Amino acid sequence: MIDTEVYNSTAAGILGAKRETMLTNQLLLRPELGCSMKRGYAIPGEGFTFGRPNAGRDGGTAEAMTGWASTISLPIRRRKEKQTQRDFIALNRAALNAGLTTAQDQYQFRATHDVRAKIQEDVGGRSKTRRIPPSMVFGISTRPSTPVFDLLEHKYQDRWLQQRRASELAKREKEITKKNTTGKIYDTRASLLRTFENPVDSAPLWQMPKFSRMAKPHLETFRSLNAREKAFDHHASDSISRRGVFGHGIYEPAKS
Repeated sequence: MIDTEVYNSTAAGILGAKRETMLTNQLLLRPELGCSMKRGYAIPGEGFTFGRPNAGRDGGTAEAMTGWASTISLPIRRRKEKQTQRDFIALNRAALNAGLTTAQDQYQFRATHDVRAKIQEDVGGRSKTRRIPPSMVFGISTRPSTPVFDLLEHKYQDRWLQQRRASELAKREKEITKKNTTGKIYDTRASLLRTFENPVDSAPLWQMPKFSRMAKPHLETFRSLNAREKAFDHHASDSISRRGVFGHGIYEPAKS
């Protein structure tokens, strides 16, 4: 008789043919209510104990009195032998020394001869295993206690105020230095000579040909050239106290 209750958790259920491979196929298994998901592995019976057996060495009261720590022997860790690989470079060299040059001859030579590569020893003959001192402590270091006296004395507030005051003074000093620095570049003799331009006389204003020669007015009201210059000088000095653009107006009163 086939136990049909075992197949209730499969995709086919109680219908159809029942095969033992259905219990090991994870795609056909369905989760049961209140149970973990099965993976299709065959689990031993109820009397099977999982885990690794403990090799106990109980020597009784005598061993306990003499001290268990000194008698407990740690498991010996043996180094695994490294698997050597074939040294094809040495095989090819030996085949060439034997006079074999074709691929078929070298293949037959490798089938009948074997050369293994040497195992590289540790650097300096020292083991790469890191030895940890017995006094080493693992884990994260404990956070230092909160300085209660600094909190009561408002030391953090005073420190923050000092930092703010120092930053303000530095900013103010920087602004003063920037203000004093005009940034003007003074000219040197070389720069002045580089920008100097030779003076060039401007072109004369255009005049009619009849006025370009020694033209004289038809009417001359001054008796002489000296009288003309004195009249213009008097007008220049007298126009200071008169109104108007050209100094021909009335006299202005004195201003206190």
